[in-house]
Amino acid sequence: MFNIAIDGPAGAGKSTIAKDIAKRIGFVYVDTGAMFRSIALYMLNNKVDPNDEAAVSKECPNLDITISYLDGEQQVILNGENVSKLIRTEEVGNTASIVAKYQAVRSKLLELQRALAAKENVIMDGRDIGSFVLPNADLKVYLTASSHERARRRVAQLAENGITADFNEVEADIIKRDEQDMNREIAPLKQADDAVLVDSSDMSVEDVINKIISLYEERK
Repeated sequence: MFNIAIDGPAGAGKSTIAKDIAKRIGFVYVDTGAMFRSIALYMLNNKVDPNDEAAVSKECPNLDITISYLDGEQQVILNGENVSKLIRTEEVGNTASIVAKYQAVRSKLLELQRALAAKENVIMDGRDIGSFVLPNADLKVYLTASSHERARRRVAQLAENGITADFNEVEADIIKRDEQDMNREIAPLKQADDAVLVDSSDMSVEDVINKIISLYEERK
């Protein structure tokens, strides 16, 4: 199996890049957000109070979640059932935000992610994939961009959705989030020693994709 880990700060374009690369090289893109949502769906279906950490933690051993692709579309399988459409409701999303902070949930997700990477060619993105989740990944990339450029992209993205945002406030939020991510107690954001630094500040999305695919071609 070949594993690609892409880490980096908020707004660096990790998910967009990882999803596109996965399609081009036939890898499974591990959507950690979908996995959190699946855990939330399980808790809702089994009438477990998401605010009760002990109750949620007790149920974690009963969870099996995997991700596969059918005709190019992501399929999320929870305990043998395809829940791809069921996990996209607002209620599931809100519940996922609650349960995601519990250590037992994060530990279960870590176990599931590593199991998936052991049996599939995967590309995974996040804050701590190369340094913590997949420390033995075949290719590690630390994708970043200046806070100014990340804020510019975010403001443009919001504008496309009809939302006006103050550039300085957006950049301040990004800098604050970087600080939090880099200094959190569990698995902080950092560049793994053997990760390749890719600064996308002056690169197009296509340039970044081609750069990472060329790194993959060199190593496979």
